[in-house]
Amino acid sequence: MKVGIIGLPNVGKSTIFNALTSSDIPANNYPFCTIDPNIGIVSVPDKRLNIINTYIETKNIVPTLIEFVDIAGLVKGASSGEGLGNQFLSQIRNVDALVHVVRGFENSEITHVEGSIDPIRDIEIIETELILRDIETVNNRISKVAKLAKSNDKSAKAELNVLNRVLENLNNGEWIYNIEFNEEEKNIIKTWFLLTNKPIIYLCNVDENELDDQNPQFLKVKEYAENNNTICVKLSGSIEMQISKMENEEEKNEFLSLYNLDEPGLNKLIISAYYVLNLITFFTAGPEEIRAWTISKNTYAPQAAGVIHTDFERGFIKAEIYHIEDLKVYKNELSLKESGKIRQEGKQYIMLDGDIVLFKFNV
Repeated sequence: MKVGIIGLPNVGKSTIFNALTSSDIPANNYPFCTIDPNIGIVSVPDKRLNIINTYIETKNIVPTLIEFVDIAGLVKGASSGEGLGNQFLSQIRNVDALVHVVRGFENSEITHVEGSIDPIRDIEIIETELILRDIETVNNRISKVAKLAKSNDKSAKAELNVLNRVLENLNNGEWIYNIEFNEEEKNIIKTWFLLTNKPIIYLCNVDENELDDQNPQFLKVKEYAENNNTICVKLSGSIEMQISKMENEEEKNEFLSLYNLDEPGLNKLIISAYYVLNLITFFTAGPEEIRAWTISKNTYAPQAAGVIHTDFERGFIKAEIYHIEDLKVYKNELSLKESGKIRQEGKQYIMLDGDIVLFKFNV
């Protein structure tokens, strides 16, 4: 799964990406500092790995991963090609979710392309450009499908009905991902690769001295996110960058305590991205390694096994499963077996977040 980081120029996208990935791409004070998308693979923070290790000794602990893409700053007029807009908008098509970074800090040394700090205005600029591009995509599709619909092509007629409904939503300024459609309609819409048919998280990048929950810019973005049924994360890009450069855990914890933080803000961002993508984690655990694996909600056991190796899915026999919450109670696998907490599950079992699994297969 890929998560794209978007926003206007100079809002802190590249700084946040650098902190996420511990990389060192340019984060300069001028528009279009990032042109080609930067890609980073990030570990998903999960305290449950250490909890499992409390009860099961192992040589190695391996977290699951998520991919972030730093997409260059969009500007007003991007949908008509302004500021390399065509190139940047096409990069958004290739991601599964969006993190929209908005600027909530004042700094006279860092220019704002709109001349002032107004996160809601900035959100609307970007989202308008994405909606305009989707309107163009839908209109182009309508012109092709309408001809087929006139010849009584049933699938074309069905698609045309969905196209007209989506076009109406877009013309009303609505984010398509938030509109209710049935499964058949959703499958049709997926084929158009709309920019607004993706879950979105709003990230308010604030000054390091204004991290409290009453920050007025953050409150504006939080309200906007709640009205659009999504998540708002607050953090300071400069603080996160400093944390990312610290290798000593004790030093890192002391630094966090200076700002009354329990954990880096980026942890919340990563977990939020995981949540909006409807992802869950299952675990495998043994003396060689404890590993976290990512799957979508409502995944059946054989398909989960296939995430580990295609042979596991092809030759799936059964899964021996217990849950991490039971491990915390019974402490070891012997006690779990004696208490009947290790279950034998077949092909119709739907995996749960926190399952610990041993797959049995034969190829």
